[in-house]
Amino acid sequence: MEESAEPERKEVTSKNGDDKSIEDQACKSDMSGQSTDRSDSTENKADMSDPRANRLKLFNKVMEKSLQRVIADASFHRFAKTFHPFYKQKPQLTEGIHKQFVSELRTSIQDDITQIMEEGHLQFKLEELDRLDEECRDCTEPAWRPSGVPEQDLCSFVMPYYLQQREYLRRELKKLQKENAALAQRVRAGRDRIAETEQHITSGVEEWRASTATLDTLATLSPMQNFDTA
Repeated sequence: MEESAEPERKEVTSKNGDDKSIEDQACKSDMSGQSTDRSDSTENKADMSDPRANRLKLFNKVMEKSLQRVIADASFHRFAKTFHPFYKQKPQLTEGIHKQFVSELRTSIQDDITQIMEEGHLQFKLEELDRLDEECRDCTEPAWRPSGVPEQDLCSFVMPYYLQQREYLRRELKKLQKENAALAQRVRAGRDRIAETEQHITSGVEEWRASTATLDTLATLSPMQNFDTA
């Protein structure tokens, strides 16, 4: 019985030793990840300290740091600890599976980020924010702040728009009035031409009637049968 108990004790000891080594490696990985996160947060604070920094570059850098954190959370030590029985039997195959998993995870996250940027037009909007920031750099006028009274804030926001629309409608009304005046003038000129044409037609008809009456008179005075045709 004593001889059979010793191998079991050795096996348990070796198993516990493997678990402890994996846990130690995982702890070291976590500590390195925390230090990396601290350095990343320090860099991000340095980047965010300049409000006029290129927002697109800042966004890409933040996404890259976030992706690195996700990949760090999926470290090999944690992966091996999760699948310890399989790792103990086939460590090389487990390492290969982990590499493939990390590669596909990185590609999938990058594709999702690209799709979000394309659907939301983030590049155009971030560049537009940079342009507006650049234009307002030398602006010395105080920025708008809410007064605390919603009615006043709404009026201050809506009234300029309504005044602008009223000015636009006035310009359009003047334009339409000018066009209507020009069309009315053209209509009057057309009516004058029509009246003149009618007058010419009437005078022509009267001349034609006068000429036909003269012919009828001549025909009655000298009929064809009174002429000697022999």
